Amino acid sequence: MRLIIRVVTALVLTVAVLLGAVLLLPGEKIAQLAADQVEAQTGRKLEIGGKARFTFWPTLGVKADAVTLANADWAGPEPMLSAERLNIGVAAADLLQGKVRVTEISAILPHLNLATREDGIGNWVFGPGQDGQAGQSGSASDSAALPLRIEAVELTGASLRYAAHGEDPVELKNIDLSLLWPDPAGTVAVKATLRPAGEPVQVDAEIGTFAAFLAGEVSSIGASVTAPGGKGRFDGHADISGEASGRLTFGAEDALQTGVALGVFLPDAFAQKAVFAADVTFTRDGRLSLRDLSGGLGGNSLTGAADVEFKERPRITAQLQGGALDFSGQAAGAGGAGRSGGAAAPGWPKDTIDASALGLADAAVELSFDSLDTGSVKLGPSKLNLALDRSRAVLKFLPAAMFGGQVQGQVVANNRNGFSVGGKLNFNGIRLERALGETAGYSRLNGEALGELEFLGSGSSVDAIMRSLSGKGWLEADQGFFTGFDLEQLMRSGGNGGSTVFDQLTASYTIEGGNLSNQDLLVLLKGFRADGKGRIGLGARDLDYLFTPQIVRAGSDQVLTIPVRITGPWADPSIRPDLSQALQTRIDDVEQEAKDRLRQKLGEELNLETEIAPEQDLNDVIKERIEQEARDQLLRLLGGD
Repeated sequence: MRLIIRVVTALVLTVAVLLGAVLLLPGEKIAQLAADQVEAQTGRKLEIGGKARFTFWPTLGVKADAVTLANADWAGPEPMLSAERLNIGVAAADLLQGKVRVTEISAILPHLNLATREDGIGNWVFGPGQDGQAGQSGSASDSAALPLRIEAVELTGASLRYAAHGEDPVELKNIDLSLLWPDPAGTVAVKATLRPAGEPVQVDAEIGTFAAFLAGEVSSIGASVTAPGGKGRFDGHADISGEASGRLTFGAEDALQTGVALGVFLPDAFAQKAVFAADVTFTRDGRLSLRDLSGGLGGNSLTGAADVEFKERPRITAQLQGGALDFSGQAAGAGGAGRSGGAAAPGWPKDTIDASALGLADAAVELSFDSLDTGSVKLGPSKLNLALDRSRAVLKFLPAAMFGGQVQGQVVANNRNGFSVGGKLNFNGIRLERALGETAGYSRLNGEALGELEFLGSGSSVDAIMRSLSGKGWLEADQGFFTGFDLEQLMRSGGNGGSTVFDQLTASYTIEGGNLSNQDLLVLLKGFRADGKGRIGLGARDLDYLFTPQIVRAGSDQVLTIPVRITGPWADPSIRPDLSQALQTRIDDVEQEAKDRLRQKLGEELNLETEIAPEQDLNDVIKERIEQEARDQLLRLLGGD
């Protein structure tokens, strides 16, 4: 028993002496030793500008104020890390032997100044050669020489400035981060809380063989990002330069809420369930490839592949396939006079068109789908090609199932020097009531048609574009009808309303200054035909058009013609017989009959040997006859024959 007491007493005294020795070590001395070790392991100078003192609990080590860690030579004079207070934990066993080994670092209100150089190497890559010129270092062997070895890092209330080479800096504030690296040859666990837009975004990551990762080798990585409304996951491989490959998945019950939390602007239509998955590969030169891609928003889904090249203006290449796509909800509530046929519609929207999105990226995208509802236009099974180059977009229909038929051609939107739209389209089998109703809000003409349209317009609003339209085209339709008037009823009684059914319709037209002009409309109806000519105001949304129907009376060769004039706004036009035109036709006929009878009578009275042609003027004929009679009488007086 005495032996046990003596042994325990000796141990206690020994520990007390050792602890006393540790406590007697000056904090500044330990801090300097720790700073020397950090510099030896990182190649960067650690400076302590404030007070340094020894701590025993909760961490054995040093607490230092006003601490900075130098930046890479190529990254500028600002320190890579600065902190108001830095706690440096040390290994107790090594400290008892007079050595200092840094095991833990925690910082309060630190600021990280991160950057990458042209070859993709970041200023957080430590080791010999990393501060040299780009292209002269960065290999795994270089950075493996002096790997940083700290068992735990914790940052509280950190701020971050990240400047990728050639890009605008990104700044984040109020970041919390912890890193645990218990096994030098094992995995590091990272937890971070970011607040890019105020709401917390949690990042949980694991990096296998972290020492090799710091040395520039490719390591396995798994990372989860959890934000309000959604969560993403990446599993694959990456290196410290940013190159990565693996599977990326994302799901959100409310994509808009998640986007807001991540600081990403999204339209209100994204306030619904969203999913995304793809095999991704990202290279050091800023190229991202997405394979086996699938994504969905609400009830819409797309599959395919895409490539993105990140540079001053990103370049996107994609081949996508979709099922039944419905984006009508995105356009709901936007209004638009083009979809309203009521009298309340004042005209085309005059709001300024923001076409700046055309300049955000260049693109070559092929999209095929079973159906598409944009809210204003509905398409069936179609294949589209979108080419976007320096604020000029060309959308090709290859073909597109629209308005009950097929449309081929292209539409161009150009925002290089003011905004303009144009196109050339061929169509076949389209329903006129759908085409005119969905694009122009006019649905009084019904039938199946084929034809061609070329157009060009410019301006800062829909109203300005419609009033500037120019172009040309032609149209043919079989078996259709006009609503709002019955030509036969109009010719009989002058009434309005009803419908006019036709067997065939043909027309050509030109467009200038927002007005469509037509001079050769031909409508064949049962029992009669109708010609037409006039103006359709595409910009003003009005009509000034004249129909001239002709009816052959049963049992006679007489033709009854009563023109019908249509004037006024599209929404409520005035449709009435034009009696002045009808009477003028009859007056012309009576006048011609009178002229014919007069010619016949004069011919008989003047004993003309030749008939008077219809195109000859009666006054000229009479004058010539009198002159001839005078010459004959003069010759007889003089004794001539």
